[in-house]
Amino acid sequence: MDILNALVVFLNFVFIPAAAYGAQLALGALGVTLIYGILRFSNFAHGDTMAFGTAVVILVTWGLQSLGITLGPLPTALLALPFGIAATAVLVLATDRAVYRFYRVKKAAPIILVMASVGVMFVMNGLTRLLIGVSEYRFDDGARFIINVRDFRDWTGLPEGLALRSTQALTLVVAVIVVAALFWFLNRTKSGKAMRAYSDNEDLALLSGIDPERVVRLTWIIAASLATIAGTLYGLDKSFKAFNYFQILLPIFAAAIVGGLGSPLGAIAGGFLVAFSEVAVTYPWVKVVGYIAPGYEPGGLMQLLGTEYKFAVSFVILIVVLLFRPTGLFRGKSV
Repeated sequence: MDILNALVVFLNFVFIPAAAYGAQLALGALGVTLIYGILRFSNFAHGDTMAFGTAVVILVTWGLQSLGITLGPLPTALLALPFGIAATAVLVLATDRAVYRFYRVKKAAPIILVMASVGVMFVMNGLTRLLIGVSEYRFDDGARFIINVRDFRDWTGLPEGLALRSTQALTLVVAVIVVAALFWFLNRTKSGKAMRAYSDNEDLALLSGIDPERVVRLTWIIAASLATIAGTLYGLDKSFKAFNYFQILLPIFAAAIVGGLGSPLGAIAGGFLVAFSEVAVTYPWVKVVGYIAPGYEPGGLMQLLGTEYKFAVSFVILIVVLLFRPTGLFRGKSV
């Protein structure tokens, strides 16, 4: 019985939240790694691209709700998601035409593009705050729980209850669908194969007749889609505040680098690794240990770091990987 209670606590406070968070980081890291692998620079504006896309989704969600249009038990934001993706794709394509294309034609060093992306990041952040403001918003309508604590206790008879929020389950389901669709596109379609060829060897791809500008446009559209989906799922699961998406940029880059920049599979693995590390290190394990070892009385919460240091875990992981394995777990491009 105690082992079951410990398992429920672990699932409730560690595994399920980390799995949902890991899926969000993985989708964000996929966008970062695609841009790095194909356009050859680290896009520091990716977090604010997520924020802008999510802001558009929220505004459209409010508009649909005011018209009485909902999805019943599912969040209305799913209906608004295509609008957010379209608006974000237009924005990033315009940004590429206005900013990045100039440096690409000049064959500027990657660090120049990185610095340009920092400028774009501040502009996007200001645009998002102008669009929706600086307040914190919740927009997760529909059914709140798939499994709630009371029903779980009644069903099992255990003193510990398990809660599975609909937004957590939705995050995992949508992430699986999006990742499967992305891998199918990259491996099965002519456009996807052209993107992979351009990433592997730009000169050889050009000699093969691949249109580089079309590859660039496709890359930005896919990255914008991934950013909007990841940002929306993160906002549904937690809440939306424009500045939060600047903060999540570090875990996203840590996930991409840990997995291997330029490796889509590595981005997914890195996302879950960073998420589980953050949650496990900042969770107080005293209750789990209390169930597993009833006679043991720890002197504290058995928490390695406070939750305010969650992003420090990403930073440490990032530094360790850069020092000892700069190509990441899946041997992507070195940083």
